[in-house]
Amino acid sequence: MNSLYDSIVGNKDCLAVIGLGYVGMPIAVSFAKKGINVIGFDLNKSKIELYKSGIDPTNEVGDDAIKESAVKFTCDETELLRAKFHIVAVPTPVNSDHTPDLNPVIGASEIIGRNLTPSSIVVYESTVYPGVTEDVCIPILEKVSGLKCGKDFKVGYSPERINPGDKIHRLENIPKIVSGCDEEALAEIKNIYDIVVDAGTYPVSNIKTAEAVKIAENSQRDINIAFMNELSKVFDRLDIDTNEVVDGMNTKWNALGFRPGLVGGHCIGVDPYYFTYKAEKLGYHSQIILNGRIVNDSMGSFVAEAAIKKIILAGKAPKKSKVVIMGLTFKENCPDIRNSKVGDIIKHLEEYDIVPDIIDPWVNPDEAISEYNVRIVQIADVNDADCVIVAVAHDEFKKLPLCEIDKLFRECPADKKVLIDVKGIFKKDELIKSGYSFWRL
Repeated sequence: MNSLYDSIVGNKDCLAVIGLGYVGMPIAVSFAKKGINVIGFDLNKSKIELYKSGIDPTNEVGDDAIKESAVKFTCDETELLRAKFHIVAVPTPVNSDHTPDLNPVIGASEIIGRNLTPSSIVVYESTVYPGVTEDVCIPILEKVSGLKCGKDFKVGYSPERINPGDKIHRLENIPKIVSGCDEEALAEIKNIYDIVVDAGTYPVSNIKTAEAVKIAENSQRDINIAFMNELSKVFDRLDIDTNEVVDGMNTKWNALGFRPGLVGGHCIGVDPYYFTYKAEKLGYHSQIILNGRIVNDSMGSFVAEAAIKKIILAGKAPKKSKVVIMGLTFKENCPDIRNSKVGDIIKHLEEYDIVPDIIDPWVNPDEAISEYNVRIVQIADVNDADCVIVAVAHDEFKKLPLCEIDKLFRECPADKKVLIDVKGIFKKDELIKSGYSFWRL
Protein backbone atom coordinates (compact mmCIF):
# COMPACT_ATOMS: atom_id res chain seq x y z
CA MET A 1 0.00 0.00 0.00
CA ASN A 2 1.45 3.39 -1.01
CA SER A 3 1.62 6.07 1.66
CA LEU A 4 -1.93 7.24 2.16
CA TYR A 5 -0.61 10.05 4.33
CA ASP A 6 1.27 11.54 1.36
CA SER A 7 -1.82 11.24 -0.83
CA ILE A 8 -4.02 12.93 1.78
CA VAL A 9 -1.56 15.76 2.46
CA GLY A 10 -0.95 16.20 -1.25
CA ASN A 11 -4.71 16.41 -1.89
CA LYS A 12 -4.61 13.44 -4.25
CA ASP A 13 -7.14 11.70 -2.03
CA CYS A 14 -9.94 12.85 0.29
CA LEU A 15 -10.63 12.24 3.94
CA ALA A 16 -14.23 11.56 4.96
CA VAL A 17 -15.95 11.92 8.32
CA ILE A 18 -19.13 9.89 8.75
CA GLY A 19 -21.38 11.36 11.45
CA LEU A 20 -21.30 15.13 11.94
CA GLY A 21 -22.34 15.62 15.54
CA TYR A 22 -20.41 16.94 18.53
CA VAL A 23 -17.48 14.68 17.69
CA GLY A 24 -17.40 14.30 13.93
CA MET A 25 -17.99 17.89 12.89
CA PRO A 26 -15.03 19.38 14.84
CA ILE A 27 -12.79 16.65 13.40
CA ALA A 28 -13.89 17.47 9.85
CA VAL A 29 -13.37 21.20 10.37
CA SER A 30 -9.94 20.67 11.95
CA PHE A 31 -8.64 18.61 9.04
CA ALA A 32 -10.04 21.10 6.54
CA LYS A 33 -8.21 23.92 8.35
CA LYS A 34 -4.96 22.07 7.62
CA GLY A 35 -5.71 22.12 3.89
CA ILE A 36 -6.99 18.54 3.68
CA ASN A 37 -9.83 17.79 1.26
CA VAL A 38 -12.63 16.72 3.62
CA ILE A 39 -16.03 15.20 2.93
CA GLY A 40 -18.44 15.56 5.84
CA PHE A 41 -21.25 12.99 5.60
CA ASP A 42 -24.39 12.67 7.70
CA LEU A 43 -27.77 11.05 7.06
CA ASN A 44 -29.58 14.00 8.69
CA LYS A 45 -30.49 16.24 5.76
CA SER A 46 -31.64 19.14 7.93
CA LYS A 47 -28.31 19.10 9.79
CA ILE A 48 -26.41 19.13 6.50
CA GLU A 49 -28.46 22.10 5.31
CA LEU A 50 -27.61 23.99 8.51
CA TYR A 51 -23.92 23.35 7.98
CA LYS A 52 -24.16 24.43 4.35
CA SER A 53 -25.85 27.62 5.56
CA GLY A 54 -22.97 28.33 7.93
CA ILE A 55 -24.81 27.38 11.11
CA ASP A 56 -23.28 25.23 13.83
CA PRO A 57 -26.17 23.57 15.75
CA THR A 58 -23.69 21.94 18.15
CA ASN A 59 -22.00 25.24 19.06
CA GLU A 60 -18.71 23.33 19.17
CA VAL A 61 -16.77 25.41 16.65
CA GLY A 62 -19.20 28.28 16.03
CA ASP A 63 -20.99 29.63 12.98
CA ASP A 64 -17.99 31.58 11.68
CA ALA A 65 -15.81 28.46 11.58
CA ILE A 66 -18.52 26.61 9.66
CA LYS A 67 -18.93 29.46 7.17
CA GLU A 68 -15.18 29.61 6.57
CA SER A 69 -14.69 25.84 6.40
CA ALA A 70 -13.89 24.09 3.13
CA VAL A 71 -15.57 20.85 4.29
CA LYS A 72 -17.90 19.46 1.64
CA PHE A 73 -21.02 18.73 3.69
CA THR A 74 -23.24 16.11 2.11
CA CYS A 75 -25.88 13.45 2.74
CA ASP A 76 -25.09 11.75 -0.59
CA GLU A 77 -23.21 8.57 0.33
CA THR A 78 -21.75 8.17 -3.17
CA GLU A 79 -19.50 11.15 -2.39
CA LEU A 80 -17.62 8.75 -0.10
CA LEU A 81 -16.28 6.97 -3.18
CA ARG A 82 -13.79 9.85 -3.48
CA ALA A 83 -12.38 9.24 -0.01
CA LYS A 84 -9.54 6.93 1.00
CA PHE A 85 -9.47 7.66 4.73
CA HIS A 86 -12.81 7.26 6.54
CA ILE A 87 -13.42 8.37 10.13
CA VAL A 88 -16.58 6.98 11.75
CA ALA A 89 -17.97 9.25 14.47
CA VAL A 90 -21.57 8.14 14.85
CA PRO A 91 -23.21 7.85 18.30
CA THR A 92 -23.38 4.54 20.15
CA PRO A 93 -26.35 4.74 22.56
CA VAL A 94 -27.90 2.08 24.75
CA ASN A 95 -31.34 0.51 24.52
CA SER A 96 -33.98 0.91 27.21
CA ASP A 97 -32.66 -2.25 28.89
CA HIS A 98 -29.15 -0.73 28.96
CA THR A 99 -27.78 -3.09 26.30
CA PRO A 100 -25.61 -1.54 23.56
CA ASP A 101 -27.39 -0.19 20.51
CA LEU A 102 -24.92 -0.82 17.71
CA ASN A 103 -27.32 0.12 14.92
CA PRO A 104 -25.65 3.48 14.16
CA VAL A 105 -22.18 1.96 13.84
CA ILE A 106 -23.56 -0.98 11.86
CA GLY A 107 -25.38 1.40 9.53
CA ALA A 108 -22.24 3.50 9.06
CA SER A 109 -20.26 0.36 8.25
CA GLU A 110 -22.80 -0.64 5.60
CA ILE A 111 -22.69 2.82 4.02
CA ILE A 112 -18.89 2.81 3.92
CA GLY A 113 -18.87 -0.76 2.61
CA ARG A 114 -21.03 0.28 -0.34
CA ASN A 115 -18.56 3.02 -1.16
CA LEU A 116 -15.25 1.50 -0.11
CA THR A 117 -12.43 1.41 -2.65
CA PRO A 118 -9.17 -0.60 -2.51
CA SER A 119 -6.26 0.83 -0.48
CA SER A 120 -8.60 2.71 1.87
CA ILE A 121 -8.42 2.96 5.67
CA VAL A 122 -11.45 3.04 7.95
CA VAL A 123 -11.01 4.35 11.51
CA TYR A 124 -13.76 4.03 14.09
CA GLU A 125 -14.04 6.66 16.84
CA SER A 126 -17.46 5.65 18.17
CA THR A 127 -17.32 4.24 21.71
CA VAL A 128 -17.84 0.47 21.73
CA TYR A 129 -16.94 -2.48 23.93
CA PRO A 130 -13.69 -4.31 23.11
CA GLY A 131 -14.15 -6.51 20.06
CA VAL A 132 -16.84 -4.61 18.17
CA THR A 133 -14.54 -3.16 15.51
CA GLU A 134 -13.06 -6.54 14.60
CA ASP A 135 -16.04 -8.82 15.30
CA VAL A 136 -18.89 -6.63 14.05
CA CYS A 137 -17.64 -3.82 11.83
CA ILE A 138 -14.93 -5.50 9.75
CA PRO A 139 -17.18 -8.42 8.67
CA ILE A 140 -19.80 -5.88 7.50
CA LEU A 141 -17.21 -3.88 5.55
CA GLU A 142 -15.93 -7.06 3.91
CA LYS A 143 -19.37 -8.46 3.09
CA VAL A 144 -20.79 -5.25 1.63
CA SER A 145 -17.67 -4.15 -0.25
CA GLY A 146 -16.47 -7.55 -1.41
CA LEU A 147 -12.99 -6.52 -0.28
CA LYS A 148 -10.72 -8.22 2.25
CA CYS A 149 -9.48 -6.43 5.39
CA GLY A 150 -5.70 -6.47 5.66
CA LYS A 151 -5.30 -7.11 1.96
CA ASP A 152 -7.57 -4.64 0.16
CA PHE A 153 -8.23 -2.14 2.94
CA LYS A 154 -7.14 -1.43 6.51
CA VAL A 155 -9.04 -0.69 9.72
CA GLY A 156 -8.17 1.11 12.95
CA TYR A 157 -9.73 2.46 16.11
CA SER A 158 -9.09 5.83 17.77
CA PRO A 159 -11.48 6.66 20.63
CA GLU A 160 -12.89 10.17 20.62
CA ARG A 161 -12.08 12.33 23.62
CA ILE A 162 -13.96 15.50 22.69
CA ASN A 163 -15.79 16.98 25.66
CA PRO A 164 -18.94 18.80 24.40
CA GLY A 165 -19.09 22.41 25.54
CA ASP A 166 -15.46 22.40 26.71
CA LYS A 167 -13.55 25.23 25.02
CA ILE A 168 -10.26 24.34 26.73
CA HIS A 169 -9.81 20.62 26.11
CA ARG A 170 -10.14 20.33 22.35
CA LEU A 171 -9.24 17.80 19.67
CA GLU A 172 -5.96 19.60 19.03
CA ASN A 173 -4.63 19.57 22.60
CA ILE A 174 -5.79 16.16 23.86
CA PRO A 175 -3.40 13.22 23.27
CA LYS A 176 -5.07 10.83 20.81
CA ILE A 177 -5.09 7.07 21.23
CA VAL A 178 -4.53 5.30 17.89
CA SER A 179 -4.51 1.67 16.84
CA GLY A 180 -4.57 -0.35 13.63
CA CYS A 181 -5.20 -3.84 12.32
CA ASP A 182 -1.49 -4.12 11.54
CA GLU A 183 1.72 -2.07 11.82
CA GLU A 184 1.26 -0.51 8.38
CA ALA A 185 -2.24 0.67 9.21
CA LEU A 186 -1.13 2.02 12.59
CA ALA A 187 1.67 4.05 11.01
CA GLU A 188 -0.68 5.62 8.46
CA ILE A 189 -3.38 6.36 11.04
CA LYS A 190 -0.87 7.90 13.42
CA ASN A 191 0.62 10.12 10.71
CA ILE A 192 -2.76 11.34 9.51
CA TYR A 193 -4.08 12.17 12.99
CA ASP A 194 -0.81 13.93 13.78
CA ILE A 195 -1.82 16.49 11.15
CA VAL A 196 -4.44 17.94 13.51
CA VAL A 197 -3.54 16.71 17.00
CA ASP A 198 -0.89 19.08 18.35
CA ALA A 199 -0.67 17.11 21.60
CA GLY A 200 0.41 14.07 19.63
CA THR A 201 -0.86 10.54 19.22
CA TYR A 202 -0.41 7.59 21.57
CA PRO A 203 -0.21 4.27 19.71
CA VAL A 204 -1.39 1.11 21.47
CA SER A 205 -0.67 -2.47 20.45
CA ASN A 206 -4.07 -3.47 19.07
CA ILE A 207 -7.62 -2.36 18.36
CA LYS A 208 -9.19 -4.07 21.39
CA THR A 209 -6.84 -2.21 23.70
CA ALA A 210 -7.80 1.11 22.15
CA GLU A 211 -11.49 0.25 22.56
CA ALA A 212 -10.83 -0.64 26.20
CA VAL A 213 -9.05 2.65 26.92
CA LYS A 214 -12.19 4.63 26.16
CA ILE A 215 -14.43 2.38 28.23
CA ALA A 216 -11.99 2.47 31.16
CA GLU A 217 -11.50 6.23 31.30
CA ASN A 218 -15.22 7.02 31.25
CA SER A 219 -16.12 4.24 33.69
CA GLN A 220 -13.48 5.56 36.09
CA ARG A 221 -15.10 8.99 36.09
CA ASP A 222 -18.58 7.52 36.45
CA ILE A 223 -17.55 5.49 39.50
CA ASN A 224 -15.93 8.46 41.21
CA ILE A 225 -19.04 10.59 40.76
CA ALA A 226 -21.20 7.69 41.95
CA PHE A 227 -19.17 7.60 45.15
CA MET A 228 -19.87 11.29 45.74
CA ASN A 229 -23.56 10.79 44.92
CA GLU A 230 -23.81 7.97 47.42
CA LEU A 231 -22.17 10.15 50.05
CA SER A 232 -24.65 12.93 49.28
CA LYS A 233 -27.59 10.59 49.88
CA VAL A 234 -26.28 9.60 53.29
CA PHE A 235 -25.22 13.15 54.21
CA ASP A 236 -28.72 14.33 53.30
CA ARG A 237 -30.11 12.05 56.00
CA LEU A 238 -27.54 13.38 58.44
CA ASP A 239 -28.35 16.99 57.55
CA ILE A 240 -24.77 17.54 56.39
CA ASP A 241 -24.02 19.78 53.43
CA THR A 242 -22.10 17.64 50.90
CA ASN A 243 -20.49 20.58 49.13
CA GLU A 244 -19.07 21.81 52.42
CA VAL A 245 -17.64 18.35 53.04
CA VAL A 246 -16.09 18.28 49.57
CA ASP A 247 -14.61 21.76 50.02
CA GLY A 248 -12.93 20.55 53.20
CA MET A 249 -11.81 17.29 51.62
CA ASN A 250 -10.26 19.12 48.66
CA THR A 251 -7.80 20.87 50.97
CA LYS A 252 -5.86 17.59 51.06
CA TRP A 253 -3.22 17.14 48.35
CA ASN A 254 -4.56 13.84 47.01
CA ALA A 255 -8.26 14.73 46.80
CA LEU A 256 -9.70 14.04 43.34
CA GLY A 257 -12.07 16.99 43.21
CA PHE A 258 -15.23 15.11 42.19
CA ARG A 259 -18.63 16.43 43.27
CA PRO A 260 -22.11 14.91 43.31
CA GLY A 261 -24.44 15.59 40.42
CA LEU A 262 -26.52 14.34 37.52
CA VAL A 263 -24.52 12.07 35.22
CA GLY A 264 -26.08 11.78 31.79
CA GLY A 265 -25.05 12.48 28.23
CA HIS A 266 -23.81 10.12 25.56
CA CYS A 267 -20.45 9.20 27.13
CA ILE A 268 -20.20 8.77 30.90
CA GLY A 269 -23.90 7.97 31.20
CA VAL A 270 -23.66 5.28 28.50
CA ASP A 271 -20.15 3.85 28.11
CA PRO A 272 -20.04 1.85 31.38
CA TYR A 273 -23.01 -0.18 30.15
CA TYR A 274 -20.96 -1.24 27.14
CA PHE A 275 -18.32 -2.62 29.49
CA THR A 276 -20.77 -4.40 31.80
CA TYR A 277 -22.58 -5.90 28.80
CA LYS A 278 -19.37 -7.41 27.46
CA ALA A 279 -18.36 -8.56 30.94
CA GLU A 280 -21.68 -10.42 31.33
CA LYS A 281 -21.14 -12.10 27.96
CA LEU A 282 -17.82 -13.38 29.31
CA GLY A 283 -19.48 -14.70 32.47
CA TYR A 284 -18.39 -11.90 34.79
CA HIS A 285 -20.95 -9.84 36.68
CA SER A 286 -19.71 -6.31 37.34
CA GLN A 287 -19.34 -5.60 41.06
CA ILE A 288 -18.39 -1.92 40.96
CA ILE A 289 -19.07 -0.36 37.56
CA LEU A 290 -22.67 -1.53 37.30
CA ASN A 291 -23.49 -0.41 40.84
CA GLY A 292 -21.96 2.97 40.07
CA ARG A 293 -24.32 3.29 37.13
CA ILE A 294 -27.28 2.30 39.32
CA VAL A 295 -26.41 5.01 41.84
CA ASN A 296 -25.96 7.69 39.18
CA ASP A 297 -29.12 6.68 37.32
CA SER A 298 -31.08 7.15 40.56
CA MET A 299 -30.09 10.78 41.13
CA GLY A 300 -32.83 12.35 39.02
CA SER A 301 -35.58 10.80 41.13
CA PHE A 302 -33.59 11.61 44.28
CA VAL A 303 -33.53 15.32 43.38
CA ALA A 304 -37.20 15.32 42.37
CA GLU A 305 -38.21 13.65 45.63
CA ALA A 306 -36.22 16.24 47.60
CA ALA A 307 -38.14 18.98 45.76
CA ILE A 308 -41.49 17.34 46.56
CA LYS A 309 -40.62 17.07 50.25
CA LYS A 310 -39.59 20.72 50.39
CA ILE A 311 -42.82 21.78 48.67
CA ILE A 312 -44.87 19.85 51.21
CA LEU A 313 -42.86 21.26 54.13
CA ALA A 314 -43.50 24.73 52.74
CA GLY A 315 -47.21 24.03 53.23
CA LYS A 316 -48.07 23.64 49.55
CA ALA A 317 -49.74 20.84 47.60
CA PRO A 318 -47.31 19.44 44.99
CA LYS A 319 -50.07 18.91 42.44
CA LYS A 320 -51.04 22.57 42.58
CA SER A 321 -47.49 23.93 42.70
CA LYS A 322 -45.71 25.58 39.80
CA VAL A 323 -42.26 24.08 39.30
CA VAL A 324 -39.63 25.67 37.10
CA ILE A 325 -36.42 23.84 36.17
CA MET A 326 -33.39 25.85 35.13
CA GLY A 327 -31.43 23.73 32.69
CA LEU A 328 -32.30 20.77 30.47
CA THR A 329 -29.01 19.85 28.81
CA PHE A 330 -26.90 16.96 30.08
CA LYS A 331 -24.14 19.38 31.13
CA GLU A 332 -23.41 23.08 31.38
CA ASN A 333 -22.76 25.38 28.41
CA CYS A 334 -23.76 22.80 25.84
CA PRO A 335 -26.98 22.44 23.76
CA ASP A 336 -27.00 18.62 23.88
CA ILE A 337 -30.07 17.21 25.62
CA ARG A 338 -29.48 13.53 24.77
CA ASN A 339 -29.74 11.28 27.82
CA SER A 340 -29.99 14.26 30.14
CA LYS A 341 -30.79 13.18 33.69
CA VAL A 342 -32.90 16.31 34.03
CA GLY A 343 -35.34 14.18 32.08
CA ASP A 344 -35.49 11.82 35.05
CA ILE A 345 -36.39 14.75 37.32
CA ILE A 346 -39.18 15.68 34.92
CA LYS A 347 -40.45 12.11 34.73
CA HIS A 348 -40.55 11.78 38.52
CA LEU A 349 -42.37 15.10 38.93
CA GLU A 350 -44.97 13.95 36.43
CA GLU A 351 -45.85 11.13 38.82
CA TYR A 352 -47.22 13.92 41.03
CA ASP A 353 -49.07 15.48 38.08
CA ILE A 354 -46.48 18.26 37.93
CA VAL A 355 -45.56 19.45 34.43
CA PRO A 356 -42.61 21.81 34.92
CA ASP A 357 -41.61 24.70 32.72
CA ILE A 358 -38.00 24.72 31.59
CA ILE A 359 -35.62 27.66 31.32
CA ASP A 360 -32.60 26.90 29.14
CA PRO A 361 -31.04 29.43 26.75
CA TRP A 362 -28.97 26.67 25.15
CA VAL A 363 -31.84 24.40 24.08
CA ASN A 364 -33.86 24.30 20.86
CA PRO A 365 -37.54 24.50 22.01
CA ASP A 366 -38.67 22.03 19.33
CA GLU A 367 -36.10 19.47 20.49
CA ALA A 368 -37.29 19.89 24.09
CA ILE A 369 -40.83 19.11 23.06
CA SER A 370 -39.94 16.12 20.90
CA GLU A 371 -37.46 14.62 23.38
CA TYR A 372 -39.10 15.34 26.75
CA ASN A 373 -42.47 16.93 25.92
CA VAL A 374 -41.65 20.03 27.96
CA ARG A 375 -42.00 23.72 27.23
CA ILE A 376 -39.01 26.04 27.07
CA VAL A 377 -39.84 29.44 28.55
CA GLN A 378 -37.88 32.65 28.78
CA ILE A 379 -36.60 33.59 32.20
CA ALA A 380 -38.18 37.06 31.89
CA ASP A 381 -41.63 35.47 31.51
CA VAL A 382 -41.52 33.52 34.79
CA ASN A 383 -42.90 35.13 37.94
CA ASP A 384 -45.23 32.57 39.53
CA ALA A 385 -43.02 29.67 40.57
CA ASP A 386 -43.48 27.83 43.84
CA CYS A 387 -40.34 25.78 43.37
CA VAL A 388 -37.24 26.50 41.28
CA ILE A 389 -34.82 23.67 40.54
CA VAL A 390 -31.42 24.85 39.29
CA ALA A 391 -30.36 21.64 37.58
CA VAL A 392 -27.59 22.73 35.19
CA ALA A 393 -24.78 25.16 35.94
CA HIS A 394 -24.86 27.18 32.72
CA ASP A 395 -22.72 30.32 32.93
CA GLU A 396 -25.88 32.37 32.42
CA PHE A 397 -27.34 30.89 35.61
CA LYS A 398 -24.14 31.13 37.66
CA LYS A 399 -24.02 34.86 37.00
CA LEU A 400 -27.50 35.41 38.43
CA PRO A 401 -27.64 36.82 41.98
CA LEU A 402 -30.33 35.48 44.29
CA CYS A 403 -32.32 38.68 43.85
CA GLU A 404 -32.83 37.72 40.20
CA ILE A 405 -33.88 34.20 41.17
CA ASP A 406 -36.38 35.76 43.58
CA LYS A 407 -38.19 37.33 40.61
CA LEU A 408 -39.12 33.86 39.39
CA PHE A 409 -41.26 33.15 42.48
CA ARG A 410 -44.83 34.21 43.09
CA GLU A 411 -45.46 36.76 45.85
CA CYS A 412 -45.29 34.90 49.16
CA PRO A 413 -43.15 34.71 52.32
CA ALA A 414 -39.54 33.68 51.70
CA ASP A 415 -39.90 30.42 53.60
CA LYS A 416 -42.64 29.37 51.16
CA LYS A 417 -40.25 29.68 48.22
CA VAL A 418 -38.54 26.38 47.46
CA LEU A 419 -35.12 26.51 45.81
CA ILE A 420 -33.34 23.28 44.82
CA ASP A 421 -29.70 24.01 44.00
CA VAL A 422 -28.51 20.77 42.41
CA LYS A 423 -25.07 22.00 41.40
CA GLY A 424 -24.39 24.13 44.47
CA ILE A 425 -23.92 27.34 42.46
CA PHE A 426 -25.14 29.56 45.31
CA LYS A 427 -23.26 30.10 48.52
CA LYS A 428 -24.76 28.40 51.53
CA ASP A 429 -24.66 31.52 53.72
CA GLU A 430 -26.54 33.47 51.04
CA LEU A 431 -29.20 30.78 50.86
CA ILE A 432 -29.62 30.81 54.64
CA LYS A 433 -29.82 34.61 54.67
CA SER A 434 -32.48 34.59 51.92
CA GLY A 435 -34.89 32.68 54.12
CA TYR A 436 -35.77 30.30 51.29
CA SER A 437 -36.70 26.72 51.92
CA PHE A 438 -33.63 25.42 50.08
CA TRP A 439 -31.96 22.10 49.41
CA ARG A 440 -28.80 21.11 47.55
CA LEU A 441 -26.76 17.98 47.00
